[in-house]
Amino acid sequence: MSETKRMPAIFIGHGSPENAFEETEWSEAWQRIATRFPKPEAILVISAHWTNRISDDAITTSVTTSPHPETIHDFYGFPKRFYNFSYPAPGDPALAETVRSLIRTVDVRSDAERGLDHGAWSVLSRMYPEADIPVIQLSIDEDLPCKDLFEIGTELADLRDRGVLILGSGNIVHNLRTIVWDGDPYPWATGFDDFVRDALVAKDYQVLINFEKHPHAHVAHPTVDHFLPLLFVIGASQGEDPIFFCEQIFAASLSMRCVVYGLDNEKKTGR
Repeated sequence: MSETKRMPAIFIGHGSPENAFEETEWSEAWQRIATRFPKPEAILVISAHWTNRISDDAITTSVTTSPHPETIHDFYGFPKRFYNFSYPAPGDPALAETVRSLIRTVDVRSDAERGLDHGAWSVLSRMYPEADIPVIQLSIDEDLPCKDLFEIGTELADLRDRGVLILGSGNIVHNLRTIVWDGDPYPWATGFDDFVRDALVAKDYQVLINFEKHPHAHVAHPTVDHFLPLLFVIGASQGEDPIFFCEQIFAASLSMRCVVYGLDNEKKTGR
């Protein structure tokens, strides 16, 4: 039996569902990053699109247990082919039970009905288009203190040594109300993105846990759902150095910054 390789923890700025279907600089970067480490045994996704603000199914912290999770099309106004798309990755009920046993900060509920939202499949369909790796999702309880979300990430870190890729999917800056399609980044968007980048490099996790104190936090995140997956990822990073890719701000107010932990010999800082 081959030795199980330690998997990374990764945060993807997923942006629009269009990235699942179009050849963009971001979708191409997601494809490339997946070639930098061994194929995972399974994937645990924490997505901005499964929180208790969005879904009654996430009133508490929940994990998917369906052996065949459906593809959820949780968006509107896109071409019909977006809604016909399926990402038929299997689930992993046994891994879900392991997740429940590892998390001690809160009780975790099993959810046998929940499928994979576009925060999961839009990224995974580019990283692993064969859809042959088991995928489960963990929900985000926005009522928990941010320090608890970080702590859950630390409790999940052990999965990385079991061949499980931990993937957070959101955006470092996410304000859809202020998008300008061909616009330059707003100063507040650049400022908040730089603040997060610098804190990640410095491993100043406490300032990220308290990100809402930043003067631009509430314009960068009118709702916090797209920031919170990052807290799980840095918790699971175990103090490793961040490696950035996809560092652009798109449409003036959407940061596509991605960061991976657990890779060596890559560029660690940017912009």
